[in-house]
Amino acid sequence: MGKGNAVEYSQSPAAVRARQMRRFRPGWLPTLVVAMLLPVLVWLGFWQLARAEEKRQLLASYEARRGAEAIGILELETTADAAYRRVRLSGHFDDQHSVLLDNRTRDGKVGVELLQPFYDQASDLWVLVNRGWLPWPDRRNAAQFVTPAAVQNLDAWVYVPPGETFQLQADAPSNQWPLLVNAVHPHALWTQLGRAGLAYEVRLQPSAAAYQADWPVVAMGPERHQAYAVQWFALAAALLGLFVYFGFHATAKHEPVLGEQQP
Repeated sequence: MGKGNAVEYSQSPAAVRARQMRRFRPGWLPTLVVAMLLPVLVWLGFWQLARAEEKRQLLASYEARRGAEAIGILELETTADAAYRRVRLSGHFDDQHSVLLDNRTRDGKVGVELLQPFYDQASDLWVLVNRGWLPWPDRRNAAQFVTPAAVQNLDAWVYVPPGETFQLQADAPSNQWPLLVNAVHPHALWTQLGRAGLAYEVRLQPSAAAYQADWPVVAMGPERHQAYAVQWFALAAALLGLFVYFGFHATAKHEPVLGEQQP
């Protein structure tokens, strides 16, 4: 027997097992699963990080617009991108044609957003003004709100929906005021009323004429996207860790130890 063989067989079973534990043979099925899932999990993590950066840029842009000098309605109509532009209004509300935007909650409480036509004297146009959120806990009773009768000087900002609004049901034309709707369509309202009006909804800044005017700029902030990215990366790390662990564990469990007799 050669010297090399003597050294090999002189090793203890524990030492041989430790050496074999370093061999990685996970099998083809786990490898296939990891090869399919791991890139997806990593991609989802980076996608959430990209979405977070988009939201940060969006918030910075809109905050800059909302902090800029307010403009008039006529100037707004010639602006290419009107979203979140500050506007100044002077005129009066129409309390006979109010619109209630349904399915709006604040702090777990059910309610609506109150929108009313507003006649802007400087532009000779009607504007649909969102005065904010108000509670409506009992649908058996009408929503309670008060409309200022005097001439109002208001500061507001233009709201442009980020995409096509999803409606729970179609808003059928009605002459029963206030209208209860699931989505806001200013152009349809002006057509129904036979008036010349701005095609955008404007939202009041906090003032005496506003109710609860605390709309978020985006539905999901950058922090939420970052948290989702961490979750996806954690799942990817866990999947990779399990793959490595069971790859070594399967080798130690199923392969024979060198020097042991086969059954």
